[in-house]
Amino acid sequence: MYTLKIRNISLGTMLLIGSLSASLHAQTLPVGLLENIEDSYRRQQLLGNDTSNVSYIIRPLPISPANNLLLGEQRNGNLLYLDNFRKELYTGNEGKIAFYLLPAVVQQQFNTHHPYGINDGSMVQAKGYQTQISAGVFAKIGPLSIQLRPEYVFADNTGFQKMSDANGTVFKGVAARNFYNKIDLPDRFGDSNYSKLSWGQSSISLNAGPVAVSLSNENLWWGPGVRNSLLMTNNASGFKHLSLSTTKPIKTYIGSFEAQIIGGRLEQSGIAEPTGVAFVTKPGDWRYFSGIALTYQPEWVPGFYLGLDRTFIVNRRDMGRGFADYFPIFKSLPKKAFVNPDGTNAEETVKQDQYISFFARYVLPESKAEVYLEYGRNDHAYDLRDAIVEPEHTRAYVAGFRKLVPLIREEEYIQVGMEFTQLQKNTTRETRASETWYTHYQVSDGYTNNGQVLGAGIGPGSNMQSLDVSWVKGLKKIGLLLERVVNNNDLLYSYADASGEKSQYINRHWIDLAFGGKFAWNFDKLIINSQLTYIRSLNYQYQWEVGPDYWEWNKKDVNNLHLKVGILYRW
Repeated sequence: MYTLKIRNISLGTMLLIGSLSASLHAQTLPVGLLENIEDSYRRQQLLGNDTSNVSYIIRPLPISPANNLLLGEQRNGNLLYLDNFRKELYTGNEGKIAFYLLPAVVQQQFNTHHPYGINDGSMVQAKGYQTQISAGVFAKIGPLSIQLRPEYVFADNTGFQKMSDANGTVFKGVAARNFYNKIDLPDRFGDSNYSKLSWGQSSISLNAGPVAVSLSNENLWWGPGVRNSLLMTNNASGFKHLSLSTTKPIKTYIGSFEAQIIGGRLEQSGIAEPTGVAFVTKPGDWRYFSGIALTYQPEWVPGFYLGLDRTFIVNRRDMGRGFADYFPIFKSLPKKAFVNPDGTNAEETVKQDQYISFFARYVLPESKAEVYLEYGRNDHAYDLRDAIVEPEHTRAYVAGFRKLVPLIREEEYIQVGMEFTQLQKNTTRETRASETWYTHYQVSDGYTNNGQVLGAGIGPGSNMQSLDVSWVKGLKKIGLLLERVVNNNDLLYSYADASGEKSQYINRHWIDLAFGGKFAWNFDKLIINSQLTYIRSLNYQYQWEVGPDYWEWNKKDVNNLHLKVGILYRW
């Protein structure tokens, strides 16, 4: 374990400030609680109903009087506010002491042919039936907040054709060296049923006015994206971390700021690598994660948010004990700063994996719309000149927009959303060394926790285009989803490069074409969120057999059905 020393902060002062902040609630809206709840919550800002001024870029969001928004109506006519998602058990001492019962949630999903789906937290990639069950309690004792919300996951985890099982794929040779040896991302979690009980969305926080110090296992989301974000999402299970964060925007003369600084522990999946002479067994070690996210909303441009996030990962055995080892996020950005006097690269000795992204979000309540962009790099520029000449080197991005079109009936809208995610390497890979996003040659477990990617759920070297068109009203939603996912193009191209026959593989990309329907509704104390998606996987696991000519071959396409049903019960 590790110890973080925080100096020049008076605990007595913090307690005093916290005791004066009786109106502040440090309970959070968990990332991924139910998709339609978070979606409804964010939609209120597009409608101009949110006075909290939060960016929706650093999540989970604390529940406070400023963002306790109307989300819908119950059958009995009572208005349903966000604060109604917990049941009061006891309140005393003028509200300084309170206990609440949190809602029970059951998330279920089913895949008929092979694993599919992203942003499902402690669930794992698996075929067959899988469920996640969570419930909990929340206690507020003066400035101290305790949220106990464990999660239990069970998956049938039935067998399916993995990459190592497929014939004629990119798995042999280069795939082992350039992919599996640089990331802990198993195709399947063991050879039998999977089950795990975790701390889930639990946390302990000490609140001091607009900031809080927390020990947490909660999932985090950094970035403006809806389907993907580059550095932090709920695609993997939450991990234990200490954090210093704002609990509401801090207003200044030039605008409002939000921030979060964390230091945490990432775990391995425990799943052995595929057998073969090209595989290297990863050393048993956890990784230290250091990250910062910062947003700024200019005072003179309402609804416009700018920000950045930066993360570092290092194996515990390679980590030092100084301030810079625990908080490398404050290091200089240009790589030139890490060149030793003798010309060697100090980063090679430190063995850290670093990422950075910049983002912007613009909310236009008059148009009931928003646009957003996130642009990141997994290898920093050597200096400013390098950044200007080749800004596309090792880049990835997420870009999207959403628009609400009012209907005749009050509070009913057609919601249209599009999002594009690009993780595939740029053409600079032809002349400069670069790593596929979320993989690393020194930190060989990559950018993962418990065998799942912390960032964009589509995974290393992949791309996604997504279109969502829905009828919405409060928590209710009926819609269609169209998505195209290109699975790890970097892996396919590295195989083609190594084979020396690039032209043979131009049409052998593994593409998932998905068409789905969404249905979400609230019935008194029950809230339901569901999705049924048909997936046509072209060249599944990059399989093919050479045919009589260039365009004709024995195509290896498969069909898959993905069903998701989430049920929340408010006590």
